[in-house]
This record gives sequence, C-alpha cells and structure tokens, in this order.
Amino acid sequence: MTSPNAGGQWVVRCADCGGTFSTQTEHSVCPACGGLLDVQRTTPWPSAAELVALFDSRSRIAARKDTSGQSGVWRYRELLFDVSGPIVSYPEGNTPLVRHSRTSSFSGVEDLVLKHEGMNPTGSFKDRGMTAGVTQARALGARGVACASTGNTSASLAAYAAIAGLPAYVFVPADGIALGKLTQTLAYGARTILVRGDFDRCLALVRDVARDEGVYLLNSVNPFRIEGQKAIAIELMHQLGWRAPDWISLPAGNLGNTSAIGKALREMLAAGLIERLPRILAVQAEHAAPFAESYAAHFSTRRVVRAETVATAIRIGNPASFDRAVRVIRETDGAVVSVSDSEILAAKAVIDAAGIGCEPASAASVAGIRHAVAHGLVRPTDTVVAILTGHVLKDPGVLTWYHRELEPRPLLANRPIVADDDAASLTRLMSGEWPHA
Repeated sequence: MTSPNAGGQWVVRCADCGGTFSTQTEHSVCPACGGLLDVQRTTPWPSAAELVALFDSRSRIAARKDTSGQSGVWRYRELLFDVSGPIVSYPEGNTPLVRHSRTSSFSGVEDLVLKHEGMNPTGSFKDRGMTAGVTQARALGARGVACASTGNTSASLAAYAAIAGLPAYVFVPADGIALGKLTQTLAYGARTILVRGDFDRCLALVRDVARDEGVYLLNSVNPFRIEGQKAIAIELMHQLGWRAPDWISLPAGNLGNTSAIGKALREMLAAGLIERLPRILAVQAEHAAPFAESYAAHFSTRRVVRAETVATAIRIGNPASFDRAVRVIRETDGAVVSVSDSEILAAKAVIDAAGIGCEPASAASVAGIRHAVAHGLVRPTDTVVAILTGHVLKDPGVLTWYHRELEPRPLLANRPIVADDDAASLTRLMSGEWPHA
C-alpha cells in the first residue's frame, strides 16, 4: 500500500519565538531563544480512513521483513515525520495491554488497563523516542549522540547508538542510578560518565558539552525524541479500536512523555482518528513534585525542587519539558497529583504480585489513580489506562530492599524463608502458615 505521506511536508518550530527550521536542523532547542522545538506538519493530514487502513495493513505484515510493520513506532510514521535515511530500529513498541482484577481492585477503578512499556527491547518506553532520535542523528551525519539520564534514557541511547554504529556519551548521577539501568548502559558500550550531582545538573552539563563538542543531544528536549514517544498513545488508540478512554495516567518526571502523549492525542483528534481527548493524569512522587506544585498554583509559577524519591526514573526537580506539559494538562482538562514513596511501593507490590511487574516509577501511574479515586477526581466507573514505563528488573535493588530488609515489614513484602536442609522442614513450611520472618 502506498503511503499517503509521500510528499508530506514538516517543519520544526520554536514554541516560544515561532522561529521555523527545516527538519534537517541539528538543533535540539531554538538557537535564537533557547525555546523548545516541535515537529509540525504543514499540509493537511491524510484521511482517517486512509491512515487506519495503512496502519492495519502494516500490522498484518508485521512478521515479514518490513521495518514499518515490525516496529510499533514506524508503523505510524505518517503521524511522525519524514525520514531521510535508513531507520534505526530494534524493533520497538508492540507493547501489550494487560488487565488484572488485583490491580483494578487496588486502584478503585473497575476498568483499569495497563499498557506495559517495560516490554520494549531495553525494558522501557525510552526505546520509542530513541529509535526516532538516533534515526535522525544518523540522517544528519552526527559524529555521536549524548544524553543525561536517571538510567532508562542512557540504556536506550546506548543500545540504539550501538545498532547505528554511533559513539554514545551518557551523563548520569554518581549516586542514585538503579543497578539494572547502569549495567545495561555499560553493556551496550556507551562512554558512561558518573557526575557528582543530580539529574538536573547532568542535563545542564550535557547540553553545554553536546553543543561544544558537536554531538547530537537526545534528551527529551529533542523534538524527534518526542515524535517517537508519541507512538505510545497512537498504538494504544489502535489497540482500543480508536476509542479514547476517560483517563490516561502516567508517571511524570522530566515531562517528555506527558508532552509526547498529549501531542499525539491532539494530532489524532485533528486527523479524525479519535473523537475526543482523554484526560491526562500526570503523577509525581511527593518529594520530586515540581509540576504538581505548579499545578496546585494554577501554573502561575514554575516550581523547582531538590528531588528525592525511591522512584529514580522520576527523581527530577526541574523538568525540561515543563511548558509543553502545561499545554497538555490544559488542553485535556487533565490533572497533576503527587503520591508518597510508600504509596508507590504499595502499588508496585500489587502490580508485581499480579505477575505483571514494573519498576518503581511505573507504579506511580497506578498509585496516582488510587489517589485520584479517593479524592473524587476519577470515578470508579471511568475507563482508565495506566502507562507502566519500565520493566520490573530495572531496579532489582529496590525489590531486594522492599521484600527482605524494609522495616517495619510492609504488608505485601514477600520475605524469603531460611530452612533446614531436610525434607521434613520443607514439608512443614509448605503445608503450614508461611512465617513472617
């Protein structure tokens, strides 16, 4: 089937000063004012019927040697941007929708759907943005790619750079990065720099270094990263038969995902693929909640905090995509809430015990729904999708600490038991009440 996007035109535009650039720009932010850049289509969208037929066709041929069909990002390339070179794909996407009575009961929502982005190749949603960003970097002839990260971005950047044959440089906090994420980054061959500072300091440094050294910056300020991450929402709507849920709940750290999902919904509505916008629920950890604090003040001021939370993926005190995310919350009549680390870990324990599993930050989406239901924001009869952003093995240290070490012992902690090496002892343990060691 011929793509209706052939000849389609796209530009990159600054959200602040309105400056317009070619999609071949090497800038990740506006060179004139430093504002965030957005990829925008300048010609009308193809018809919804054309798009649906094309997406369905690619889904059916996904098992063949066709990158567009196999990738849950490039399958939807008519809604992304024109690609001027070979696609760098793992492939990524194709993440499942999961329902379970335990998670629904815990959240207080009868129809809770989990979209598990931890099932991407490197174990997080970042792969969707990275396939787009690294594809663009190679098309531009970049001499390397770089990012600051709390862990997932660095793992994804390292993998996709290795596939593309590009040098990768990552800046991560020396303290607080999860072991699973750091080891991935090292394994995939990235030059890894442990900075004695937090994520926000790492991002400030990498922006300066990338500019001075001429490497392509691939944090979520990069507009092509956002284009790839839009595919979370596009694939979700495809899976739901283009029927929008009442709410989409997601963890909120640097706010790139909030921005990307909101942009995708806005464009799908304009293209006629969906009939209404679902509301966005952005969820932060209470001690890493600058966006939630700003929302409580009706976005009259931009808050910055010193972030601390067990959910390392959202341990960010000065989110780079703040302005984009404000627009999303306003356009979707959305909301921003914060939840405690205890609430996040309780939600994670329920998700894990349901056989689904996720990293701590992912569980914030479900903890946030439970919070919103308790406060009357979300109704129990609403249809809600929670985005799980990362795999359960991303942060094994938290799993060990929660189940084996945390005191007082959490209700859902699954303590292992030390037994004598004889069958009688094992039989007693298996047939009797499991002790709370």
